[in-house]
Amino acid sequence: MLKINEIFYSIQGESSYTGLPTVFIRLTFCNLRCTYCDSEYAFYDGKDYSIDEIITEIEKYNCKLVEITGGEPLFQKNSLDLMKILCDKNYEVLLETSGSLPIKDVDKRVKIIMDLKTPSSRMEKKNLLENLNYLKEFDEVKFVIGDRTDFEWSKSLLPKINLDYKNIIFSTVFGKLDNKTLAEWILEEKIKVRFQLQIHKYIWHPETKGV
Repeated sequence: MLKINEIFYSIQGESSYTGLPTVFIRLTFCNLRCTYCDSEYAFYDGKDYSIDEIITEIEKYNCKLVEITGGEPLFQKNSLDLMKILCDKNYEVLLETSGSLPIKDVDKRVKIIMDLKTPSSRMEKKNLLENLNYLKEFDEVKFVIGDRTDFEWSKSLLPKINLDYKNIIFSTVFGKLDNKTLAEWILEEKIKVRFQLQIHKYIWHPETKGV
């Protein structure tokens, strides 16, 4: 069984998959408390589902792209089984994880999007940096940046990330740092990363759930 906060069908708002219709499976619980968290409602609320029940639910959408998100999905160990079964059923599976819990046992077919926690999150010390050793060439790393300190910290980690620059994402803390400011920092410093907007927060109201 897994405790699920919500299952919904929407437009992918982040990562290199931005803009694609996606089925999202949001798991309940999280081991972090980031200052800029936009899904606090997933900390505790949820309903128990078997993996078969989850599969039945997502099949309604006739969509082969599925993202496992949270909360922190890896907080529930059965999420590993869910991802394996989805891959076996020929779903393309994305995992959004904080990187605070080990990723080494995640099915190698899953595309990991690891959200390293910047200093302004106040969860920086929870980053399990050894996870960087288990990233595959098609995985992605994301930095959510709220100020210049976050930017410099993120920039300092780039040499440790063995990924193509197109798979390294810089995004702003929504409503805290101006998008133009971050874009200008990236250009001024001549660093190779992917700048990202959370487009779902522009399509719908930023506090809308289920999108």
